Amino acid sequence: MSRIGKLPVALPAGVTVTFENGLLTVKGSKGTLTQEVVGDINIKVEGAEAIVEKTSDAIGTDAKHGLYRALLHNMVVGVTQGYTKSLKVNGVGWKVAKQGNKLVLNVGFSHPVEFAEPAGVKLECPTPNEITVSGIDKVLVGQTAADIRTIRIPEPYHGYGIAYKDEVIERKEGKTGGKGKK
Repeated sequence: MSRIGKLPVALPAGVTVTFENGLLTVKGSKGTLTQEVVGDINIKVEGAEAIVEKTSDAIGTDAKHGLYRALLHNMVVGVTQGYTKSLKVNGVGWKVAKQGNKLVLNVGFSHPVEFAEPAGVKLECPTPNEITVSGIDKVLVGQTAADIRTIRIPEPYHGYGIAYKDEVIERKEGKTGGKGKK
């Protein structure tokens, strides 16, 4: 039995969970999220907690048991608190600005790069060197932050690039100006 799957998910006040015909719906103060549930999994709401349970012992059901419990927990946290990822832009003369629903990045290319704000995600630039990605869907927030990071991945010699705020970039020593072999 899955250790994660058997844990109940606490439902804060104002959160409703419904499970009908293989579709899990979680509604809260920040919005509504849905997830399709495949396999021999059932979700019951008892009082102020939701319980994910297996309906058979088929192969792979234990893994799905833990997966859907984790997804349900992420959905509950998303509709109550939301998720945020912060990125920092490091480079000489590099900056980021928000124009309408686009993020305009000047990150060392010959042209500015425009990144369109996906539906369900909010992009903000509190400072010219910082990007904040927020939303209620954990997967969408994480994927959007990863897509922005791939525009200019941090390089190890100067540390230039777009990195997560808490990311540590392993720095390398550059070439030394020593004499060559004779």
